[in-house]
Amino acid sequence: MQKKYWKPGMLSKVMKNNNNQIHYFIKEKSLLAHIAAWKLNTSSVAIVLGHTIHLHNTKKEDFLKNKRWLNHEICHIKQFEDNGFLTFIFKYLMESLRNGYYNNKYEIEARLAEQEL
Repeated sequence: MQKKYWKPGMLSKVMKNNNNQIHYFIKEKSLLAHIAAWKLNTSSVAIVLGHTIHLHNTKKEDFLKNKRWLNHEICHIKQFEDNGFLTFIFKYLMESLRNGYYNNKYEIEARLAEQEL
């Protein structure tokens, strides 16, 4: 596992998903997630950037217990892996501008991944 993504205070995890190992990190009290929560007008949020799941107003232990939410965010990590970091950000933003957050094809895929328990 590459350590370049890890920062102090982050929880490092590995999840087996369809015989693939997904490496990810969890950052609590993330400013990025705080901004996303404000923009989405919600009290708690998780947002993925690369291999890091940024949390706002949610403890990592509670997040990890919620398998649907975890699967949703793991799907976004796979989307980053499949498309590349900058390419995925660009595609995700363009999709959101064209179709809105709810109809964004990457969010639809992540919502479908919630069912994979």
